[in-house]
Amino acid sequence: MAFGIVNIVYLVLISLLISCSESTDSLAEQPTLNDYVVGETWTWKYKGVTTEGEVRSEGEDTREVVSKDGVLGMTVGNDTMPLSDITKPEESETPRYKWPLEVGKTWKYEKNWTSQDGTTGTQSQDAKVLSYKEETVDAGTFMAYTIEYKGTVSNSRGYNAQTDEVWLYAPEIKNFIKMTQTQDGFLYNEELIKYTNPKKK
Repeated sequence: MAFGIVNIVYLVLISLLISCSESTDSLAEQPTLNDYVVGETWTWKYKGVTTEGEVRSEGEDTREVVSKDGVLGMTVGNDTMPLSDITKPEESETPRYKWPLEVGKTWKYEKNWTSQDGTTGTQSQDAKVLSYKEETVDAGTFMAYTIEYKGTVSNSRGYNAQTDEVWLYAPEIKNFIKMTQTQDGFLYNEELIKYTNPKKK
């Protein structure tokens, strides 16, 4: 009897410790402007392949935090976006990331877009945070959330397809470290291959 009670108390204590650990370790707020430093750099490799093995896209993408006239920005391709825009509180009811992130959280992600040729489109997916654990990519090992997105993409030209994605988001570096997308016979991957932070040698 006493042994059974000790076991129950032990199990209760373990479950409390686990729940406390999850509530602190598995909660991530949206990054703020003060979280970034000039010279912070992320580089991903990307590759898009059809089910027949044809490579449609392949290369590297680098983003860096820069300062222009005292204003912090992030390079995105040939453009530089103000970090104040990137870090402003999310007002959308259907965001890419619904802050704070925590395991088990669900939401709807929707995005409307217009391509250079004037084609309009909509992406609509159900999102869910599946886990928060160590994940290893070419750039190293990070604690990361695994977020699954399942839904559809369509455009004004009549295209409609199932699009499923898995994103690994690492709070430590304020960015995703890996993304896999499957869409209508096409597989696209991005993986972080290098991350540098001048304040962390």
